[in-house]
Amino acid sequence: MNFTRTRHTARSQRNNKMATIAFYTLGALVMLLIFWLLFTILSKGLPSLRPDFLIKQPEEIDPGGGIGPVLFNSFYILFISLLISIPIGIGAGIYMAEYAPDNRFTGALRICVESLSSVPSIVFGLLGLAIFAEYFNVGLTILGGGVSLALLNLPMLARVTEEAVRAVPGEIREAGYALGMTKFHVIRKVVLPVAMPAIVTGVCLVAGRAFGESAVIILTAGLSTSGEMWDFNLFSPGETLAVHLWYVQSEAIVEDARQIADKSAAVLVFVVLLINFMFRFPLWLGRRRGR
Repeated sequence: MNFTRTRHTARSQRNNKMATIAFYTLGALVMLLIFWLLFTILSKGLPSLRPDFLIKQPEEIDPGGGIGPVLFNSFYILFISLLISIPIGIGAGIYMAEYAPDNRFTGALRICVESLSSVPSIVFGLLGLAIFAEYFNVGLTILGGGVSLALLNLPMLARVTEEAVRAVPGEIREAGYALGMTKFHVIRKVVLPVAMPAIVTGVCLVAGRAFGESAVIILTAGLSTSGEMWDFNLFSPGETLAVHLWYVQSEAIVEDARQIADKSAAVLVFVVLLINFMFRFPLWLGRRRGR
């Protein structure tokens, strides 16, 4: 009996060690792949990147163009999309997690949200094109691009928020109710602070996706800019950095198209990393102060 138990224990420990080695190996391979991709993109674009590249106008024929207007449009459209999607998406996620009754309608709503999260982005681009360019007849605009990106990101943000709120232990809620707090104050003061890291992760995902999106922008904001460096007009065309990168790589006729594409890709990756850092830094700072 003891011999059989010893053999079983030894086999379990051996399997555990093999599984641990396998998972560490897979994790290391994924990390190496990510770092290799980042190094490849950044090493091609950053060495030749100059500050004036970020503020110069793009060129159609002559070499030496920059990305000033398209970089501004990228941040402008990202701001519009997050301004719409963050309050609505987080609010919808809180509703489904805390207020929605457990019935068939809520179940169907969750299925719809999950399904919309996996819809190709070009479908939202076609929807934005139909609404803004055909129904309202305003053409390809910054506003259309921002609203379409917000619609693209809403399902994912709502789903991430719901899962984050549901993951908060029930004991924490009960402690708040025991202190006489209302449901709204429990959510605001107790649940959301605990769920905030996961919600911020979702915001980072949708922000990075919106900043690097091209299909939606091509159909709703266009392939050109107004020609001004800082154009806040919502009804101006709004070519973004991701669209400019695609255009330079595929259709541009300038001599240094390859160099412009490499530098644009490096800036795009760097900005996405910077966005993630900016959203996560306050949480990291708060945890350090909490210690």
